[in-house]
Amino acid sequence: MAVKHTSEITLKVGLDENRVPEELEWSAQDGGIDREEAKAMMLSVWDSKNQESLKIDLWTKDMPVDEMKLFFHQTLVTMADTFFKATQDEKMTATMKDFCDYFAEKLELKK
Repeated sequence: MAVKHTSEITLKVGLDENRVPEELEWSAQDGGIDREEAKAMMLSVWDSKNQESLKIDLWTKDMPVDEMKLFFHQTLVTMADTFFKATQDEKMTATMKDFCDYFAEKLELKK
């Protein structure tokens, strides 16, 4: 099947003198995102040839710990949703969601 359209997502990382992220910015033209600021990001890609995931995890040095905890929780919930969309495995998705609830409870994220 021939590619009919391409879409580009760009990430720009501003580093300090020690190469620690100070600024994160991303754009996704097809999604209407143009140079939006972010404080943290996690990017995972699947290397089918080597059967392994490759990742980039970045956060700015001024990312508050309480926001990082929320970011992780929301990312875990999203991963559970994506897992279900990809596999239709209801039982494991429910298990993952249970863990997300446990995670939020232990970090006292839910009021």
